[in-house]
Amino acid sequence: MTSIQSLRNRWKSLSGLQKTLINLLIWGALIAAYFIWQSNRLPGAALYGHNHTDRPIFSYFVNDNWGGNGGVTCCWRIEGKTLKVNWILDVTPEQIKQGLEEETLSVEIPNPPRKRTDDTLHVHFLPGNQVRVAWSDKHTSPLKEELREFYTKGQESKSK
Repeated sequence: MTSIQSLRNRWKSLSGLQKTLINLLIWGALIAAYFIWQSNRLPGAALYGHNHTDRPIFSYFVNDNWGGNGGVTCCWRIEGKTLKVNWILDVTPEQIKQGLEEETLSVEIPNPPRKRTDDTLHVHFLPGNQVRVAWSDKHTSPLKEELREFYTKGQESKSK
């Protein structure tokens, strides 16, 4: 007798109440496992772009999630130990006259620590094609004080 036939015979020998309890137990375990899995997952996140350069950002992506051309986009699943940031440096009409052209740049950086309440990834584009990122539960970047030299009047609006 095969093990499947043995299980089938054993199942048939159970009372209706026993079968119902086993079914409830299995479904309950599956539902509990799903909720445990969901509670351990980090929620989706918004991307908030901060441009501190003298060139506009045409568009940017973090792990292939679109960040727009500044401001906030939502809601993305941003996970992993590293983040791949791709961005397109645009040019103003004056910069075109100077001979500058649009550039596509890319960098991989460590994903900073994230708390469960953190729902916004702040992406700072700095001079010299540098990128800094930080998680926050606010729309104010935790790097604002550290990067205060770049937060001069009008600097934030250049990404648009």
